[in-house]
Amino acid sequence: MAPDLHSSLVENLGLAIAEGTLAPNSILRLDELEAQHKVSRSVIREATRVLSSMGMLESRRRLGTVVRPEASWNLYDPQVIRWRLASAKRLEQLRALNELRGAIEPQAARLAAERASLDQASDLVSMAARLWAAGQRGDQDEFLRLDIEFHAAVLNASGNLMFSQLHKLVAEVLAGRTQHGLMPHLPDHEALQMHVDVASAIQHRDAGAAHAAMSRIVEQSTEEMGDIWSSSHASDTDGGPSEGVTAGT
Repeated sequence: MAPDLHSSLVENLGLAIAEGTLAPNSILRLDELEAQHKVSRSVIREATRVLSSMGMLESRRRLGTVVRPEASWNLYDPQVIRWRLASAKRLEQLRALNELRGAIEPQAARLAAERASLDQASDLVSMAARLWAAGQRGDQDEFLRLDIEFHAAVLNASGNLMFSQLHKLVAEVLAGRTQHGLMPHLPDHEALQMHVDVASAIQHRDAGAAHAAMSRIVEQSTEEMGDIWSSSHASDTDGGPSEGVTAGT
């Protein structure tokens, strides 16, 4: 039971900090947390230790446990990314992540065209074909799974271990935009073709084409998220239904 209580408290506190309910520089009172969450002091200490390791909390002499400002957080931690995506600032978070993707993924595709093994290049072509098929038949779950796999494979094929280790961050972007309704239910023909173009360019060792196609993928993602967010908020303002965004957005 203790691990579940611990995980639940970490989740609740992390979300509250990301949302701003627990404001920067506010002080967490352990006795208040005990009463509010009905958990033991040891569970609270372990949860705050985890959040401190993410840069979200810190212990200060004479003050206690203090919420740290956003700039101090480990913004690359997948759990921190999920909490920020679950907050009211999710579009701002997705934009920041997409800007990071725009700086990294096209260069990774360029390097993959220069460095990928024959097997890696063939696997990318195969993945792009399966991605196309999933999109054409409207299988959103399979499309998301393959999309995450495809982008991770490009990062890995770059031969740059630092790029490769960003695959979890990219996965959170791709999953988060789907979870929060910030992408079309089905990918359009252009999006499917661009993934094929990336894989084909890598297989043909065309670094410039690989870079250009991956750049367009990231750009289109940013455009789609902005369009859906704007249209959903316009619907809310007019009193109409919010079609593009999931409940709670």
